[in-house]
Amino acid sequence: MKTPHVKLISWSESNLDLLRKINAPEMMEHLGGSETEEQLLKRHQRYLEIGDKGSGRMYSIILLPDNETVGSIGYWDSKWKEESIYEIGWSVLPSYQGRGIATSAVIEAVGNAIMEKKHKYIHAFPSIHNPASNAVCEKLGFQLISDCEFEYPPGNFMQCNDWRLGLDV
Repeated sequence: MKTPHVKLISWSESNLDLLRKINAPEMMEHLGGSETEEQLLKRHQRYLEIGDKGSGRMYSIILLPDNETVGSIGYWDSKWKEESIYEIGWSVLPSYQGRGIATSAVIEAVGNAIMEKKHKYIHAFPSIHNPASNAVCEKLGFQLISDCEFEYPPGNFMQCNDWRLGLDV
């Protein structure tokens, strides 16, 4: 299968609609469920500010050549087992899933994280019940460290896989 071409565009005010689509129950089943409108607006604000704070990046995923907005991806500073890392996460809208878009977007985002030369590793923590996201990690050479209990969103604990990729910093 040919890998789709995507570009990542820095998160902007215009992405609130995308965030509302991502907040659909079927999109949030592995992430503790849909958020309230107030929670969603706070998350949107965090996404807008993350790049300015120098603590990561959030992007919308644009499918080329038609310039369709098909999802989101980002990485941010985090602490994991006493180590400073980037954490990465992504969402692709249901009608675009299964086409390799997440894989292409992760490749782009990891490339951007490497250029920042900030952390040695980037980790992904997909639910053990999310085969698609786990497959992306495996396909891209992330190392499966272990399964773990992970808190997301705050107050919601879930079983995840800890996938790690070296950033050659």
